[in-house]
Amino acid sequence: MRRLQQSPARYALLVVALILFVGLPTVVTSFQSAEWTQVLIFAVAIMGLNILVGYSGQISLGHGAFMALGAYTTAILVHRYNVDYLATIPIAGLLTGIVGFFLGIPALRLSALYLALATFALAVITPSLIKRPEQLTGGVRGIEILPPQPPDFANSAFTAVTGGPAMTSDQWLYYVCLVIALVLFWLAWNLVRRRPGRALRAIRDGEVAAAAFGVNIAGYKTLAFGISAFYAGIAGSLYGLTIGFVSPDTFPVALSIQILVGAVIGGLASVPGPVLGGIVTFWLPIVSNQFVGSQDWIPAQVASVFKNAGPAVSYGALLILIMIFAPRGLFGLIVSAYTWLQRRVRGAAERGTGHAPPDPQTV
Repeated sequence: MRRLQQSPARYALLVVALILFVGLPTVVTSFQSAEWTQVLIFAVAIMGLNILVGYSGQISLGHGAFMALGAYTTAILVHRYNVDYLATIPIAGLLTGIVGFFLGIPALRLSALYLALATFALAVITPSLIKRPEQLTGGVRGIEILPPQPPDFANSAFTAVTGGPAMTSDQWLYYVCLVIALVLFWLAWNLVRRRPGRALRAIRDGEVAAAAFGVNIAGYKTLAFGISAFYAGIAGSLYGLTIGFVSPDTFPVALSIQILVGAVIGGLASVPGPVLGGIVTFWLPIVSNQFVGSQDWIPAQVASVFKNAGPAVSYGALLILIMIFAPRGLFGLIVSAYTWLQRRVRGAAERGTGHAPPDPQTV
């Protein structure tokens, strides 16, 4: 209760955002629900990377490989062994988390630059590695996943609320991803607020000082790698279920860069930042391509560049602007704007009651 009284605006905003996300499939089409499902998936992957980069200070350019491992785990279990798709999601997360944990052990000996190069190499070779066990992964053809159908209780509840047709597969997957994203974000919020989060921030700010205070550097660094990979594995599993098909081309190197850019744009070392990063990561290329294609005054050469390399151009331009004007990302920019506005309102109220001293510039 005391927390609610101390920061009512924060919790009110959280409730409003939750209502909007819960009610979104009832006001948009099934296809648009599938698009917002991918936003939630990107938010989960970015949250995992944020724990590694934003809180522990380790950089990774290979989270697309972890997503591929999670997606193929789900695809193989569902397609070849007829495992229930919901059961494959935690299995994919745990398997990917274990792999990430053991990959984090040799990463302890690498500096930031060499760690970035090593994880980038992992992202580069992953599509080729996937093609090798063709009997298991389907090779270049990939694996098709049938869209999960909503259960009867979900259909009944959805039709009772909307008064319309039954829930589609895309809408059901949206709610599955929303529930999983809420749980994972709640876990991340509790993690960073308690001792592990404080230890990770201490390592990020100075390993020597953290070790002097008794922080287990190796243990927490490998733990951060494992947790980050666990989130990426869950995101990859959901991604495979959403698009209904996985292949080596589904997880290119650009996906890893895309996740890292989303983490920086949303705001490193913040829990709400990955939500903003997921929204920007998914919608920015679509919106920029539509804008460029609809403007007659834009030269044909520029429009061609956006058509062929739209995501890279959009991400690069926005990343430069963020680094210049909002080093803490979009969430940091929002917090700064809210703090400034709150001070202005409070100052105006105090001057109006005569309790505040006069402004020196007006004397």
